[in-house]
Amino acid sequence: MGGGGRRSSYTGQKAEALARVVRKDAEKSVGQFEVELATYLSSLLAVYNARDTALVTRRLDQAKQAIEDELETSFDQLFGGSVAKHTYVDGLSDIDALLVVNDLKFQGARPTNILEEITKILRERLPPGATVDHGRMAVSVSYEDGMIIFLNAAAPTEKGLKVPSAKQGGWSDIDPDGFRNALTKVNDDCGGKLVPTIKLAKAVIANMPERYQLTGYHVESIAIAAFRDYKGPKTTETMLPLFFERAKDLVLAPIRDSTKQSVHVDGYLGPEDDEARRNVSHLLGNIAKRMRNASAGKSRAQWEAVFFNE
Repeated sequence: MGGGGRRSSYTGQKAEALARVVRKDAEKSVGQFEVELATYLSSLLAVYNARDTALVTRRLDQAKQAIEDELETSFDQLFGGSVAKHTYVDGLSDIDALLVVNDLKFQGARPTNILEEITKILRERLPPGATVDHGRMAVSVSYEDGMIIFLNAAAPTEKGLKVPSAKQGGWSDIDPDGFRNALTKVNDDCGGKLVPTIKLAKAVIANMPERYQLTGYHVESIAIAAFRDYKGPKTTETMLPLFFERAKDLVLAPIRDSTKQSVHVDGYLGPEDDEARRNVSHLLGNIAKRMRNASAGKSRAQWEAVFFNE
């Protein structure tokens, strides 16, 4: 009986030692996968960051020269939108330039008149291969290689700037610097990892059904709300799934537009808890689940499937 007890004790000790080895191997495997995942996400970011800056600058200079030859205008800032906020994703984000119109002939003019005049000038003066059009708020210049530049018309006021309103025919005062500063602060608080998280999130969202794809500004607004006062690990591999987990709840209610250009950044999704919002929430939640499962299974292939919609 005593010998049996010793054997049992020995067997138990051996099993416990084996379990420790298995746990150690598992921990090592997780660590290796985390490094592999971080490397993969970094490689994606390198692709998304591969914007042809020289080509963008040259095309903006062409537009600027064409307009300045005809009007007393200036480009107040070369880049606006996602480029100014450093959340631009090559191939997914269009390029925004803020065009401040100072020409006296436009004083008191409606936004439509200004946009029509700029469109006319660019159609006449830009080289072949550039297609120029305008909507309610901006002039678009589309190129054969897929690049689209949006020239957002703005007019100076005593307090700052005003731009065409999302509502037909009017103007709205804006505070783009306020939003950009808020994004910068949260990004700094997150160790500089919020901006790359946003870029990766935009890339994934681009694979959602077109009618449910969130605008870049909406994604950025969600990110600010999701990571304000964030205390977790400051890595893109941790923050990206968390973005989608929190976004599925944040998207259910409208987010106020801090630039003041419109009431809400996501008015296109309808009122709170609307069917479109619930559908988007479901899609975002499913993305978060796929990312979590990919990490739990230590599968790079599953992560790649999320990005390439496979």
